[in-house]
Amino acid sequence: MTIASLPDNVDALKTLVLENFQRAELYKQRYDSLAALHFGRSSEKQKSQDPPGQQLLFELPTRPETEAAEPVVENKSTEKKKHGGGRKPLPASLPRVRIEHTLPEAERICPCCGEVMQPFGEETSEQLEYIPASLQVNVHARIKYACANKCEEKPVIAPPPEKLIDKGLAGPGLVAMVAVNKFDHHQPNFRQESIFEQQGVEIARSTQCGWLGLAAALLEPIYKRMCALLKLSRKLHTDDTPVRLLEPGSGKTRTARFWTYVGDDSQPFTVFDFTTSRGRDSPEQFLKGWKGHLQADAFAGYDRLCAGKDVVEVACWAHTRRKFFDSQDTDSRAKEMLTLIGELYAVEALARPAIEAARALPFDARAAALEPAFAARKSLRQSQSLPQLAKIDAWLKARASDTLPKSPLGQAVGYARNQWRALNRFVEDGALEIDNNTAENALRPIALGRKNYLFVGSEHGGRRAAILYSLIRTCKRHGVNTWEYLRDVLVRVSTHPASRIDELLPHRWTQVK
Repeated sequence: MTIASLPDNVDALKTLVLENFQRAELYKQRYDSLAALHFGRSSEKQKSQDPPGQQLLFELPTRPETEAAEPVVENKSTEKKKHGGGRKPLPASLPRVRIEHTLPEAERICPCCGEVMQPFGEETSEQLEYIPASLQVNVHARIKYACANKCEEKPVIAPPPEKLIDKGLAGPGLVAMVAVNKFDHHQPNFRQESIFEQQGVEIARSTQCGWLGLAAALLEPIYKRMCALLKLSRKLHTDDTPVRLLEPGSGKTRTARFWTYVGDDSQPFTVFDFTTSRGRDSPEQFLKGWKGHLQADAFAGYDRLCAGKDVVEVACWAHTRRKFFDSQDTDSRAKEMLTLIGELYAVEALARPAIEAARALPFDARAAALEPAFAARKSLRQSQSLPQLAKIDAWLKARASDTLPKSPLGQAVGYARNQWRALNRFVEDGALEIDNNTAENALRPIALGRKNYLFVGSEHGGRRAAILYSLIRTCKRHGVNTWEYLRDVLVRVSTHPASRIDELLPHRWTQVK
């Protein structure tokens, strides 16, 4: 652009300046976002100088004026200080090894009478020690039997033990440990190969991959059952995250996707799906025939799915808040919206304890306790969240008229207004959440894992990983020990009746193990 190319018309020149200003603001916001991603803090908490939010929305109850307050008498000499934190006692379930520390007889001579001092008590302290994990070889001895009278009948022998891998050396506990290390502890196979070498055993990463493939094949009936039951949920949380997929024979990678689908409290499963692209056909195919509330981000791939009457879209206030959080450095007015949204979350905090207490109950008793808790949350939202949503709506309309549409704040306002109907749906049902953080939290293990294993080796490997991720994350959701579960179920699943497959589901397995 040169001076000669600039328009002479003042209005056209103003328009050109405005467009370039918007473009500069957009590029600055992108630069700040990238810089914060690599060098900044990931927390989205408001700074101390920000306007007060939810802490001022609700006041603590005060005593009636007619009720006399009891006098408080301070006793500094006897009152103990309450210290926060402190060391927690070691679990009683851990084995204890007693180590006695004694003095030699020469050091136990009484300086008064010269006699040897005798023990009369002890002082004990505990120290936590680590014993490296160990491998053991199970030698299966099949005893042969023959007639003592030397008859011509053939000798008999005990039947061979069931093996997870035909003619293989790995027991179910070892295969389960490889799976847990990779998909729960984020240890890639090449790193596990090095760990085994330190214990004097050579287990190639290719061998471990073979074990994981067999484990996924054995567990697939349980995975399919989880997917079927998941679709009985009346609400689902879903999200996706990218992963690098190795192109066979080329040595190059391309982008694939892991999708998560989190069921409600009646169908408490966290299921993953793997696709080679992010097309809208992926969620449509997985959720074919399902009806209910779908809580997700504003990905356009869900639009056709939510276009009919069967699937109702529920938007995410955390995604909305993030856009205003990212724009506050370019426009201080964004902090006003952060305060307004913070007051919405303050209402949620009031209802959370009752719901968490109900979810802590055993599964069979959970539904009866959750129903009144959800009804109370809906009532609370109707009385306190709805007026707050009206304030947010008025603020958005005011900013839409005095904010540049392409500026960071303008884009945040546009996003919120476009999603406004879906952002209001959480007040209609107490079972719905205010945001989609449930799905985002479910994807965290994959985000951590891909930093270690870097890429998925094949499309088949991605589907295998989705099965193992699904079972392990559902175990974690119910507090089930993942290694104990996999070690037991890997042996039982091949002979377990298909009509009783529900007994092997993670939340049911604890009752039949």
